[in-house]
Amino acid sequence: MSFEGLELSESVLRAVREEGYELATPIQKAAIPPLMAGRDLVGCAQTGTGKTAAFALPTLHRLSSGASRPREQGRKVRCLVLAPTRELASQIGESFRAYGRFTGLRHSVIFGGVGQHPQVKAIRQGVDILVATPGRLLDLMNQGYVTLDRVEVLILDEADQMLDMGFIHDLRRIVARVPKQRQTLLFSATMPPEIRRLADEWLHQPESVSVAPQSTTVEKISQSVYFVEKREKADLLARYLAEQGARRTLVFTRTKHGADKLVKNLTRVGIRAQAIHGNKSQNARQHALAQFRGQHPPILVATDIASRGLDIDGVSHVVNFDLPLSPEIYVHRIGRTGRAGAEGIAVTFCDREERGMLREIERITRQKIPVAGGDVGGDRGERSDRVERGGHQQDDRRRHFSDSRHGASRQADNRQGASRQGSSRRHASQGQSQGGGGGGGGYPHTKKFGGQRSQGQRRFSRA
Repeated sequence: MSFEGLELSESVLRAVREEGYELATPIQKAAIPPLMAGRDLVGCAQTGTGKTAAFALPTLHRLSSGASRPREQGRKVRCLVLAPTRELASQIGESFRAYGRFTGLRHSVIFGGVGQHPQVKAIRQGVDILVATPGRLLDLMNQGYVTLDRVEVLILDEADQMLDMGFIHDLRRIVARVPKQRQTLLFSATMPPEIRRLADEWLHQPESVSVAPQSTTVEKISQSVYFVEKREKADLLARYLAEQGARRTLVFTRTKHGADKLVKNLTRVGIRAQAIHGNKSQNARQHALAQFRGQHPPILVATDIASRGLDIDGVSHVVNFDLPLSPEIYVHRIGRTGRAGAEGIAVTFCDREERGMLREIERITRQKIPVAGGDVGGDRGERSDRVERGGHQQDDRRRHFSDSRHGASRQADNRQGASRQGSSRRHASQGQSQGGGGGGGGYPHTKKFGGQRSQGQRRFSRA
């Protein structure tokens, strides 16, 4: 369906054409008509499917048409968009700027981590559309700078992530200050029961739109897993990057400390890398993203703050350095590649303690992730051998794995302790032999998978 067929105003259509868009995506085609009719809506779709335009275009149409046209004097917030992160709020603000450039509407974006004075100044000048993170919005509301008594449209984007980040109490305080007579839109990549309960509480007879099954992955993303001991992940990543020659690679860690440590390790072997996480200042995060979008991007190491909502074109590889704590986060992470119909590569490094998480990801996504290499061992080893032969038989030993996992881990720890002294001598010997050598793929001190490998490296480099 073309955008002209959605009965949007000419000012909105003109901006859409200048952005180079002609056909609506499935979520836009399904969501825009009921929103144009004034219905409340619950929308569920994968990341990268055009959710922002799905709610921005009809909202701009409503606020710029008829009796709702903006007034130059006494502008009040008439549309409030809530987003979980600063980056997503900034991106939504850019979308409203682009799509609303010919409507005469004003918008502003507010979030924490930066000084509030410019944000307060913009609000005092009058805005029609306010995009905000919950924390900073409540802060400015409590200071008396923001009032929400004129809000006509309330939009909650990535609602499930806002709940995961603990914003539920802030959201309840904000929604209580918005008029009950309003249009409410709730968009999310997943639809857990908690979101359904909030929809029942805050929305009135909403239209439900879902254009992709929950927790499914894009077909054009090539997925694989390497089994590797935790202490060997950094070395494997350096060799993998050298071998792949990836142009734009996003690496996910579970913790902020882990992201910073990994950046230091990559920098030490000559690989440009930057970290982005919640402890970074807003300016540092924006600078890292700008470089990552540039012509010569560094490896971007991120926590899950970057796994959803960010529109970064051309991400060729996503690496799960640490497995996420939920299958849904895995889907969002690898969804950073393979966007807009492009192909992408997602690789996961799985250590012994993460195998349960991997099995849960496979169960929820209903996919068996091919094994690219590693010391598979145990139940997963037998199963992955069958995957390589094309079989899909059930493995009875899976039921045994959970009970034996802790005992096996203790045995592994004992073996590691017994061999630590010998391992240290081997690493020292390797370090001396590699001290003056270069690496494959343009990175020093790295070796391609096909070159000489130590016994430890061979365990996870089978291809």
